[in-house]
Amino acid sequence: MIDYDSFRHFADSWGLLYMLVIFIGVVLFMFRPGAKHHAETAANIPLKDDSKPQGEELSQ
Repeated sequence: MIDYDSFRHFADSWGLLYMLVIFIGVVLFMFRPGAKHHAETAANIPLKDDSKPQGEELSQ
């Protein structure tokens, strides 16, 4: 059984490394080529003019 001190030392070392790898992965994902277009498209979704009632675009 793991006691609190062992778990804390494990989380301090490997947990920090895990969070750093996740952070670097997210940063690289956001700055990849072509990400700007996808980010702008996602940012404009709330501003899109929906001329059809919701659900009708699926029936065509």
